[in-house]
Amino acid sequence: METLNNLFLIIAAAIRGLFTDPYSFWADLTMSIIGCVMVIIIIFLNIFVLSIMERKIAAYIAQRVGPIRLGPRGWFQALGDGLKLAGKEDVIPAGADRLIFKIAPIIIFSVPIMALGVIPYGKGMAPINLDLGIFYYFAITSISTLGFFMGGWGSNSKYSLLGGMRAVAQMISYEIPLLLSLLGVVMISQSFNLGVIVEAQKSVPFIFLQPLAFVIFLIAGMAEANRAPFDLVEGEQELVAGPFTEYSGFRHGLFWIGEYSNLLLLAAMTTTVFLGGWHGPAFLPGWVWFWLKVGSVIFFAMWARWTFPRLRIDHLMHLSWKILLPLSILNIILTGLGIYIYRLAMGG
Repeated sequence: METLNNLFLIIAAAIRGLFTDPYSFWADLTMSIIGCVMVIIIIFLNIFVLSIMERKIAAYIAQRVGPIRLGPRGWFQALGDGLKLAGKEDVIPAGADRLIFKIAPIIIFSVPIMALGVIPYGKGMAPINLDLGIFYYFAITSISTLGFFMGGWGSNSKYSLLGGMRAVAQMISYEIPLLLSLLGVVMISQSFNLGVIVEAQKSVPFIFLQPLAFVIFLIAGMAEANRAPFDLVEGEQELVAGPFTEYSGFRHGLFWIGEYSNLLLLAAMTTTVFLGGWHGPAFLPGWVWFWLKVGSVIFFAMWARWTFPRLRIDHLMHLSWKILLPLSILNIILTGLGIYIYRLAMGG
């Protein structure tokens, strides 16, 4: 009931703004729409680039050739994959819950788009500047858990259900150290606003002040995005393709897009919170530095995927609950102690 009342208050404020200051209202609405369109464009460009980048890096590490036939040096392979998925028959199992089955891939596809809307891609270049940006990030990304569970449950398949339950267990387990790892950053910057956090790194990126938190965030983020060696969601030797087993055609493609979009979101958030965001030497624009840092994080994630073997499920849970969680709590304690000592030294 309280949520419904808040929604009515937001709608009433928007209508009041439309009549009291229509120029500002339409200007803000137009900029929000442009920002959302730019995020969607980034998502689809990301799919094209990362699907090729993944194959090229995998081929280099495994001393293979990779895609070479479709387009110059195989760079149009992603277009071929998209056309193939779009042309495949959309099969829905006879006993499936059709509504849930159809909604699940839409949720997986939509969550990264909503989360990327608060990332500052440069100075003043955040599509939506929220004071509670980090809170919004965790609130939105946690919805992905529901999408995976719905995909497994709605498929009416024991393999899909087991894969969905495994996804839920993994993602909920790693959300906790992921969240706690950012508390040290919030304690230092005194803000949940991502733009303010980037400005606080103008002199020193937080990777140097919070190295333990950076490692925890990167590991937990890769597990949250279901990237190898943490891709227990679709361990082929055990669960066929996890919650995606019964999906085909473009619906399966939405899960695929969601995975790469989550990887982009992880890299963008890591860059924003730990690597200084758009800050860098003045000979390049800030947004260029931002994307160079994002590309570096994505390269590391792909290198890890094709280097380390997949973890066993008990080892995966052990890493989260018995290693990352205590370390994230220790990092909060050490950060608080460091801030207290710094204030004493400064005479505050």
